[in-house]
Amino acid sequence: MNIAGKRVLITGGSSGIGLAVAQVLVAKGAKVAISGRRPEVVAAVVDDFKAKGTIMQGVVADVATAQGREATLTVAMEALGGLDILVNNAGGVRAGRLENTPEAELQAMIDVDLVAPIMLTRAAMPALRASGDAMVVNVASSIALIGAPFYATYAAAKAGLARFGEALRRELKGEGIHVLTAYPGGTDTPMMKSNRAGPELGFSLEPASAVAAAIVEGIEANAFEVIRGGEARAQMTALNRDNPAAVDERFLGLKPALEDAVKDHSAL
Repeated sequence: MNIAGKRVLITGGSSGIGLAVAQVLVAKGAKVAISGRRPEVVAAVVDDFKAKGTIMQGVVADVATAQGREATLTVAMEALGGLDILVNNAGGVRAGRLENTPEAELQAMIDVDLVAPIMLTRAAMPALRASGDAMVVNVASSIALIGAPFYATYAAAKAGLARFGEALRRELKGEGIHVLTAYPGGTDTPMMKSNRAGPELGFSLEPASAVAAAIVEGIEANAFEVIRGGEARAQMTALNRDNPAAVDERFLGLKPALEDAVKDHSAL
């Protein structure tokens, strides 16, 4: 896909991976609208782009709600004059033991990580069909490939998003809409600030700019997926498929330290 001139909506685009993707796309000539929940943050991002000579539309809305999704799509479509690329990036996490996590926080993860992308994509389908050369980008997680303890619901939502994307890609094959799924590993974003797990526990962090660059390369190549983590991630994913008991044993040895390190990890 040639990105120049493409009209793009990025949910959760005011920080982290979403903002980094917006920066790369704008540099390649795309027209971008972003959504976010925090008015002051969205405004600051839009002002920053404007100061650099780029007009960007910001939408303050919570895509985990029906009203927020409607507002996001309506404002973005009016500003962009259509839609060619939808990036479902907004997400939330709450780590911890399942039985110790409040039901409301579990539901919040499911709503923003799984329900929102499905419903927003459905609402955007007429615009994407009208484009004739469109794409949906779903930002999942490496935890969708290898389930980690204390992230059970997050893993479920992100794995569901990944399979949603795969099935939708096949559903839309030959109809002018491609679907790409991205699997970032640990990324240095505000979402990870309350996570104290380090590389020794499998949480090495890479810059959001590196993840964004890979996602945009995937968009340009019409890739099916973008998986971060290199050969080490590939080997662990293969082991998880071929010998999941071995992965269980690895996590068993890490569980006490991992539980303590992620018990305060919350970004909802």
